[in-house]
Amino acid sequence: MQNALFGKRVLITQSTEFMGPVLCEVFAEQGATVVASSEALSEPEAAERVVLAAGTIDVLVANLAFTAPTTTATEVSEAEWRQVFAALVDPLPRLVRAAIPAMVARRSGKVLVIGSASALRGMKRASSYSAARGAQLAYVQAVGVELAPHNVQVNAIAQNFVDNPTYFPAEVQANPRFQERLAREVPLGRLVAAREDAQFAAYLCSTAANCFIGQVFPVCGGWVAR
Repeated sequence: MQNALFGKRVLITQSTEFMGPVLCEVFAEQGATVVASSEALSEPEAAERVVLAAGTIDVLVANLAFTAPTTTATEVSEAEWRQVFAALVDPLPRLVRAAIPAMVARRSGKVLVIGSASALRGMKRASSYSAARGAQLAYVQAVGVELAPHNVQVNAIAQNFVDNPTYFPAEVQANPRFQERLAREVPLGRLVAAREDAQFAAYLCSTAANCFIGQVFPVCGGWVAR
């Protein structure tokens, strides 16, 4: 791709976390005007505030991050459940309510949710996090088909084993046990490079991907649901 996002104004949320830094870099390389917001979106008013501050946008990239708790299912507290959903799920309808009406009026726009493949395969001690990531994907599928007739495309990337500073920092990657896990569980034998993931995201936000609606794209280095 070259200049695939030329002339597009793109809002990227939580721009300093998860895939935010590389998304900002790659989208700018593809010609987008990037509006990077580092604000956390757990507070009910935050999403609308961020969208309004961004001005007119063609693309919303909902990059939402939260460190996954490792609590057993029987010990997940009300507070943990609420905290995880407040960070990963609750911001989505708020972002949509704030950003989508203008896109519908113009009959043009895209929303891409950067999600997790933890929702696609059972993972021990990750019930609250996996449930929240699963809710993200279900929301994308429902809203995607609802907004398609308005020429607004909503899709998601469900990723795991993708290089990023939030979930796979350098100290984790250097751990021999993690390297053994990569060799055992990931057919690719390595993490998906951050730029590989971001370039795919840029494609999905370009006009070349107008045919995709309500889709969830796994990006996992060959790691699959079972």
